[in-house]
Amino acid sequence: MRVEVCTLFEKQYHLGVAVLVNSLANAGFTGIVRAGFRGPLPPWASAAQATEAGRWTLDVPGGPTLHFVEIETDAHFTNFKPEFMLQTLERSDADAVLYFDPDVVVNTPWRHLEEWLSCGIAVCDDVNSPVAENHPRRVGWRRFFADAGHDLRYRGVQYANGGVVGVSRLNQRFLEVWKELLTAATASLGGSDVAGITGGRLLKGAYGFADCFRQPDQDTLNAALEACPEIPASFLGKQAMGFDAGRPELPHAIGHRKPWTRRFLYEALFDGRPPARVDKCFWQFADGPLHPFTAAQVASSRRRIRIAAGVGRLIRRS
Repeated sequence: MRVEVCTLFEKQYHLGVAVLVNSLANAGFTGIVRAGFRGPLPPWASAAQATEAGRWTLDVPGGPTLHFVEIETDAHFTNFKPEFMLQTLERSDADAVLYFDPDVVVNTPWRHLEEWLSCGIAVCDDVNSPVAENHPRRVGWRRFFADAGHDLRYRGVQYANGGVVGVSRLNQRFLEVWKELLTAATASLGGSDVAGITGGRLLKGAYGFADCFRQPDQDTLNAALEACPEIPASFLGKQAMGFDAGRPELPHAIGHRKPWTRRFLYEALFDGRPPARVDKCFWQFADGPLHPFTAAQVASSRRRIRIAAGVGRLIRRS
């Protein structure tokens, strides 16, 4: 199966992209990573070659080829995911597209992800999963999208995280539906810059009935799964993103604390927050083949994680 990877980033998230690419190289992926971005090219990509207006290419030693694509949109990037995935399929001959948030790390062999993509829409259980059939959030989706001609059919309690989504070309219709639902939901909230997360415009009032669009990209992703009951969905459990016990295949640094911003010793000593599995995985892949950090920064962060992990065994948040 020919798979093209894509991601979206701006500002400091370029650090996450570099480590994501490093982890993909370590996993054995040698295909194309398409990275949509706003702002300047990252400093670690100074060797990238311009190929056309707004596009650059960087060959990663022993790993994938990184294509930078300058994006012009007023949308928060989290609300641009299905559009960018569709663009990725349109510009390639890949059999499938696999999107990663720039704060996700690949911690499993690439062949496992290829096999996963052959099973249906590839998604992972969110930290807030499960969401029951008649939970107000699901009821809110049904009521809102019924007016747009979409009959949502309950498929189970699992609620997908929007940080990793894989879709084969055969199931491209799913992306078209997700984009349509997301466009309608954000329009009802006042614009595609409303995202419910850091960096997005926040609302003073409700995010739809029972806040059913508190995270528009993720809520409409799950609504799209119900709007396309004929397309199989393949869920990995909560452990996949590090939200539950077990080996994390795709650890995801959700929330505002990112592995590259955390103060590991301070947080362990004074907040009772030890390093998470995603922090350990992130710094494991931080030193190549791309080098967004100096060798001293990598060594220092790894040392601080080891000490903070020891402290965390003695001090926990109450």
